[in-house]
Formats: sequence, structure tokens, C-alpha cells
Amino acid sequence: MKNTKRKLSSEQSRELLSVLKTRFEKNKNRHKGLDWAKVQTKLEANPGKLWSLDEMELTGGEPDVVGYDKSKDEYVFYDCSAETPKGRRSICYDHEALESRKEHKPENSAVEMAADMGIELLTEVQYRELQQLGNFDTKTSSWIVTPPAIRKLGGALFCDRRYDHVFVYHNGAESYYAARGFRGSLRV
Repeated sequence: MKNTKRKLSSEQSRELLSVLKTRFEKNKNRHKGLDWAKVQTKLEANPGKLWSLDEMELTGGEPDVVGYDKSKDEYVFYDCSAETPKGRRSICYDHEALESRKEHKPENSAVEMAADMGIELLTEVQYRELQQLGNFDTKTSSWIVTPPAIRKLGGALFCDRRYDHVFVYHNGAESYYAARGFRGSLRV
């Protein structure tokens, strides 16, 4: 996943912007009152962020605008795929957890993948905000930012939606499952 280029070609940029615009127009409930032309202008001025959105897209995240921070003049994107992104599953929480496994190591960790992609894991608050926009992770689960006190003791947090409720759980940070990945956020 590591890519030192971190810039899309003109053709890749056009293709991604087209995908993002289509998604934006199909899901107006996620970003009421926001104008795509302004979002696109911001994206075109930030090629590194556009590259990160492409990484989100390539791994199955289906990123979409979920808000606008007026104080910072930033649009907020979250992974909005129905289930945790397919290209980011079967991973443990962070590098320390990955290194602690003696056998059957996963290929990567959520924290490292997010950093490589230039995005951040969702916090619990962000995950709950996302769930207000639809029903996500009804069959999968997603690692979320874990407080240092929990991580220091070897744990990590993840969330999902079951029984029409959002649940926060804990697991050993070194654990990984085929149905657990992570969702990211990006501010542009």
C-alpha cells in the first residue's frame, strides 16, 4: 500500500472526481446544503488529499462528504461503504499488536494502513455520527481509535451495528478477523 508518489495523474483525478460527484449526488442526505462545485474546487487544490481519497476508494471505502467545518473551512469525508471496506479487513489494530503475534500474523494493521493512506481511523463519536446517516456494518465491524489507557493494557476498540443499535466492543489489539477492518476519515 505504500506509495511515495501520492499524486494522481490527470486522468485518475478526473475519474475519481466523477465517482465522488456521482456518490455525492446520490446521497444528499449525508451532506444537506453543501455544494459539489465547492467541494471539487477544494479537492483540486489539494492533490495529496485527492490521492488519499483514491486510496479509500481503491480499498472499498466509498468515501463521501459527511460534513463541513466552517471554522477550519474543511470538508469532512468518511468511508460510507455499507460494510467495513473489503480491502482493509483481516488486520489487527496497530504495529505493536502486529509485532506481538508470534505466528499467523495478518498482513498489516489498521493504524499503519490509515497512516499510509493519509487518513485517520474514526473515533467512537465519528462512528456514531456515521451511523446517523444510514445502517453501516450490519455484518462486519470496524476498529476505532482506542484510548491510550485501554491500548496500554493490550486492548483495542471496535464497533458495529446490530439489532438496530451501535455497539462498542473490546478485543485484544493483536486479534484479527475476516469481517473486521476499519473506516477512515479525511478533512480537505
